[in-house]
Amino acid sequence: MRYRTLGGTGIHVSAYCLGTMMFQDGCNSDHDDCVRIIHAALDQGINCVDTADMYGQGESEEIVGKALRGRRDDVVLATKVHFQMGEGRNRSGNSRRWILKAVEDSLRRLNTEWIDLYQVHRPDDSTDVEETLSVLSDLVRQGKIRAFGCSTFPSEEIVEAHHVSERRGLGRFRTEQPPYSILARGIEASVLPVCQRYGMGVLVWSPLAFGFLTGKYRKNQPIDLSTGRPTIRPERFDPTLAENAAKLDVVEQLVELAENVGCTLPQLAIAFTVAHPAVTSAIIGPRTMPQLEDLLKGAALTLDDAALDRIDEIVPPGTNLYNPNAPMPPRSLTDTALRRRPLTDRAAA
Repeated sequence: MRYRTLGGTGIHVSAYCLGTMMFQDGCNSDHDDCVRIIHAALDQGINCVDTADMYGQGESEEIVGKALRGRRDDVVLATKVHFQMGEGRNRSGNSRRWILKAVEDSLRRLNTEWIDLYQVHRPDDSTDVEETLSVLSDLVRQGKIRAFGCSTFPSEEIVEAHHVSERRGLGRFRTEQPPYSILARGIEASVLPVCQRYGMGVLVWSPLAFGFLTGKYRKNQPIDLSTGRPTIRPERFDPTLAENAAKLDVVEQLVELAENVGCTLPQLAIAFTVAHPAVTSAIIGPRTMPQLEDLLKGAALTLDDAALDRIDEIVPPGTNLYNPNAPMPPRSLTDTALRRRPLTDRAAA
């Protein structure tokens, strides 16, 4: 396993990061099995583990906490805050009030005194980014977190956050965690260049494109929409929809390329992401031990220029065949009041 510096933090992380979203009820709820998977990943050289408070409403963090007993000092531990936790108001978002509560809850579930990388899971347009950066800077000074970053932020909000940090003398986002895959290359246009400009580490999620690049879903083969990931977002898998048919066409071309390269489709997909110079680490999220073992077999895979050129032909750079962040469009698009002046003020004269 190769190791890369996480932005300007001086922290070295493996080029594969173990994601633990699958370690929860409804995915893999066998805690002992999940612990074995985490230990196997660590034994193979992965030293970065990524989780979030909202994965299973804390269950994933609890599993990670169990797995890291006796191994904590050797692991770069990352978790996130933002999404709703339990019932009631003010139990989500990026406010000082919530972050101070959420970080203590995460520390308790993870059974640790510090978090190496604390990430803001999504933007929050109800909270001034200065408020968020201020509380995160306080947590660094208190020693509860070592560094902080953002996840799935558009490039303009990353730039704004850095400007606020500089103006107010606050700590800055050291990392970004965006979705990135062969089917979702949109971040190549601006997010990745912005991260490079600011010296940010980048940990990409969903390199297997919500399961489309696992090889499980193929053209002219029945897709069961009642089990697995299709139950979460069936519209992303319905083969009668034109956008999904286009993805299946691409998968067939990528399967052929993987066979020519001599690897599996998932191995090809993840090797593609870590080949980008802006990407520090790709988050792999196995649910089972065989899935982990298959992905680890591809860790040494090097895609030559011919293979990358072929991928560029199949899916041009900067192209999204689907929007990984579609569930959360910005208010600037969804709130008509932000796109329309009051009726009496719309005319030019």
